[in-house]
Amino acid sequence: MEISTQYLTFDTKGRTDIIDITKGVQTIITESGFVEGKASLFAVGSTGSITTVEYEPGLVKTDLPDFFEKIAPYKFDYAHHGTWGDDNGASHVRASLLGSSLEVPFVDSTLILGTWQQLIFVDFDTQPRSRKVVVQLMGIKN
Repeated sequence: MEISTQYLTFDTKGRTDIIDITKGVQTIITESGFVEGKASLFAVGSTGSITTVEYEPGLVKTDLPDFFEKIAPYKFDYAHHGTWGDDNGASHVRASLLGSSLEVPFVDSTLILGTWQQLIFVDFDTQPRSRKVVVQLMGIKN
């Protein structure tokens, strides 16, 4: 069993910006020499999350942002705002609900995902950011 740690870095727009990271994770696996194992993904920072979805315009442009706006609206007066003097209380609540990590198996150096399933990073912060996702592979190499 071997372990390798790589990183995906990218810029986001904030405010529930949803980024498809599937190809980036698959590229890391393909180039790693691992043939079977697990990819552990971790969103660095407390206002970003990782999950899986069907990455289609209705869901990622409208449905997910609308859902999160209903359960944790940006315009709510969060206690966090007074503590830190910022405006991203909703960002922290949303990220904690969705979660910061995900584990995905791979076989024959290929992620095991459903036909319409992609890996996404969601940036809930209120401003654009440079983001980092840790991709840690554990498994067997050639």
